[in-house]
Parts: sequence; structure tokens; C-alpha cells
Amino acid sequence: MSELVPDDYAATLEDVKRHVHAARLRVQRQANNALLQLWWQIGHTILDRQAAQGWGTKVLDRLAADLRAEFPSMKGFSRRNLLYMRAFAVAWPDAEAVVQRPIAQLPWGHVIELLDKLDDQELRDWYAAKDVHHGWSRSVLAHQITTRLHEREAAAPSNFAGALDRADSDQAQELTKDPYALQFLAVDGDTSERELEQRMVDRILDTMRELGPGFAFVGRQVHLEVGDSDFYIDLLFFHVEQLRYVVIELKTTSFTPADTGQLGFYVTVVDDMLRIPDKHQPTVGILLVAGKDDTVVRYALASTTQPVAVSRYELTEDAQKALPDEDVITRAFADELSRSA
Repeated sequence: MSELVPDDYAATLEDVKRHVHAARLRVQRQANNALLQLWWQIGHTILDRQAAQGWGTKVLDRLAADLRAEFPSMKGFSRRNLLYMRAFAVAWPDAEAVVQRPIAQLPWGHVIELLDKLDDQELRDWYAAKDVHHGWSRSVLAHQITTRLHEREAAAPSNFAGALDRADSDQAQELTKDPYALQFLAVDGDTSERELEQRMVDRILDTMRELGPGFAFVGRQVHLEVGDSDFYIDLLFFHVEQLRYVVIELKTTSFTPADTGQLGFYVTVVDDMLRIPDKHQPTVGILLVAGKDDTVVRYALASTTQPVAVSRYELTEDAQKALPDEDVITRAFADELSRSA
């Protein structure tokens, strides 16, 4: 007769699994940190020898070959990687400082992205800290650097400061960017609606990546029944870190003051019908437009009591001409998001 499984077995198993995962993560981080320290030390040694003895290309070639011969099972001893080690030691010249900074927690491939794409040391540290905090993949890190996230993050004009408590408004502002980099949707002027939809579906993960971490998809064309009237939100998200609903409206035209009124109305309804006051932060809205006059935006936001932000999205010139109406955009977003849910 088989032994009965104790009632608390499942909970115990989950607890053990959690400890195993945590231990594995600690080991991985320790191994990664040790490897980065090794790469830094090799890079520093190369710097010293080049300064003292004038080591040139041939010496580095031989060093790479000899290291590969001595450690055949260990990767990373190519001449190109030795040059990255040297650049690593140049960028972060203090070994002790490296250990204390976010850079020490990043995989080597991410360090290479920082070295390749950035010359400013403060920006390298800024992106390294963001990378560690959000757990970016290498491709996401490359995308954020290429699209200059440091200039766009929290940059969208909004009325959050007046519509929300101060601490909450600062948090909500972090959800915004201006502009949103959507160049990957580039198409030519002859593209059909179906072809354009497929293009957007193919690149929907890029679109989600551009929105930022923490956004969970709730629905597209979300139905709101208000009195005897029906309304439909383009895209509704819930931010799992800030615990708030985010209403996103898309406009393929330039901004008009009426747009904030419509978005503010949706924010009000979602806040009343969906938000749980004791658990959720106030709902906010983000309007994505093809173009905007910041002076007009400022006046429109000042006359709106609901928390909304206005951002422009960037496309190639041809893509801007070919972009369809909002229904096509939201349908393409929703089709792929529902598949990936």
C-alpha cells in the first residue's frame, strides 16, 4: 500500500524549490562576479605591459593563443576579447569600485555592449544600474542604449504633479517616455492594411519592450458601458510594480486638446469601475500621437483634472505616411498580445 502524501507536502516542496532557486542564483552571481574580476585583472595586466614594455598586436595574438592552449575548455581568450578586457580596465580603473557597482552584477556580454555603445562613463553606470534593476536581456540593453533611453525616460509632458500626490506623481511619471521609438514599424507607402498588420504582429515584442518593464496587458478595445452609451479603450494595461491601471490611446494624427478630454474620460471610468481603491494606485492615461505642439499640450493638460501624459512616437517618414487608423493599430497589438498571454 502506497504511503499517503502529507497535506503540507505541496507547500513544503514549493518552499524547498524556492531555496534551491535562490541558492543557484547566488552561485551564478558569485561565478559571474569572479569571472568579471578575472577579466578585469587580465585587462589591467595588459595595460601595464603595454605601458611599460610596449606590447603590440603580435604579443596579444600570442597571449591569446597561449591562453587557449593552456585552458582549452575555457572560452573567452580570443584576441578580440582580450581587447575588451583591456577596455574594461580602462573604463573602470579601480578594481574595488567595480565590485561595489552595478557593473559587477552584469554578464560579460552586457559589459561589452556598454563598452561598444557608450563613451561617457556616467552613462555606462546609469545603464548598468537600469540593467540590473530591470533584468534586461542583452538585446534589450542594446535597444535602450541605441534609442537613448536616458533622454526619453519620464520625459513626457503630463499633469501628474497636479493630479496626483507628489510621491505618486513621481512614480507615475517614470512610466512615460517621450518620444517612443517605434521605427521598427517602418513600411513603404504601398503596403496593404493586412501586410501592415502582419508587420506589427511580427515586431510586437519590440513594441512591448519599448513600453517598458512591468506592463501587463489587460485588453484592447475594452468595452465601457456608461449609462446608455458604449465606449471602447484602445489599449488597457495594468502595471504590476506600481499596481495601477494605465490607459493608452493611440492617435495617428497630431495632438489636439480634445484628445486629452477623451483620455481623461476613460481614466475616470476605469478608476471608478475597475480600480480597487484600497489596493490600487490611481489610474493614469498615456496618449501616443504622431506629432504635438508642446505649448498646446501644456495648456490642454492644465485644463484636465485626470492624470494624463502626452507622448509622441517616432517612425520613418514613409511609415508615418502609411500608418493606418487607430483601429488597425490596436487590433494588431491585441492579436499578438493575446497569443503571448
